[in-house]
Amino acid sequence: MSTLQRIRARLVTPDAVYGLILFSALIGAVDDEQSEALEVLFVAGASLVIFWGAHVFAGTVAAHGAERRFGEAFRHAVGHSMGMLYAAVLPALVLLLGVFHVLTADDAVTTALLVATGILGVLGYNAFAQRRSPVVIRILGGIGTALFGLLMIVLNILVH
Repeated sequence: MSTLQRIRARLVTPDAVYGLILFSALIGAVDDEQSEALEVLFVAGASLVIFWGAHVFAGTVAAHGAERRFGEAFRHAVGHSMGMLYAAVLPALVLLLGVFHVLTADDAVTTALLVATGILGVLGYNAFAQRRSPVVIRILGGIGTALFGLLMIVLNILVH
């Protein structure tokens, strides 16, 4: 397995896609006109870590009961779910630009959500590229993935 394939295997996972959508929805749910970028980053980040912890707990309990010793089940669950945290890195870096006043808080939030949507588009494009689809299908797949992710983000924001 090449280095690129190993990186892809760690970063392009269902957990990463879920984490990206969840983190984006949390950003949108926390943000209001009075929110500072640090508050948005802290609440969304802390909430994501709590969800990640619950995910690790669930994976540990399920694997321990079915097939693994506790320590092995825990390590597997942590490794398997790290994509949830990795996915938040780029949008979180954008929010840091708001924390350090490189961007306004509103611009940082908007840009972070756009970055997350763009990442979803890239993941969709990549999925179709791996299947060796024609370029037009790859582009349409990327756009569709980004739009579906955006829909999930908006629905999560509306619910919260």
